[in-house]
Amino acid sequence: MLMKAATAAAVSVLVFAAAPPSQAVSPGRQAAADGPAYFVMTDITREEFVVKLTKSDDIRHARALISGETTERPHVITRIVKRTADHNPRWSFSNNPEATGFFDFAIEVCDATIPYVEEHLDEAGGAFLPGAHWCDWSSRLIREVPAQ
Repeated sequence: MLMKAATAAAVSVLVFAAAPPSQAVSPGRQAAADGPAYFVMTDITREEFVVKLTKSDDIRHARALISGETTERPHVITRIVKRTADHNPRWSFSNNPEATGFFDFAIEVCDATIPYVEEHLDEAGGAFLPGAHWCDWSSRLIREVPAQ
């Protein structure tokens, strides 16, 4: 029980540590004026997963990563939602855009590839991906796709 609490606390700290200071101070950032944006993420498996972003800062950062304007915080961290989304019909899970950000380094407890999350989705939120926090260490955005 103590181990689970410590793991959940560590993941919670990670989410705030992964965000730049302005994001950590004001978690209720404004939504993008033009609505959500969608980006294709891949990982070491070369599978593709569509990430929905709704916060202006996240959308700007994602576009800067794709254009090569920045290489900082290239990996995606989010809380998974255990249901299929219209923009991601291939997978039985999606990302929570309000709990999505970017990171350089993260703890191992939230690392998993896209297909591994799918294969073990029933275990996510427990010992596997505590709190449903997912931070695929090999994740990277490869392109933006039209709004769904």
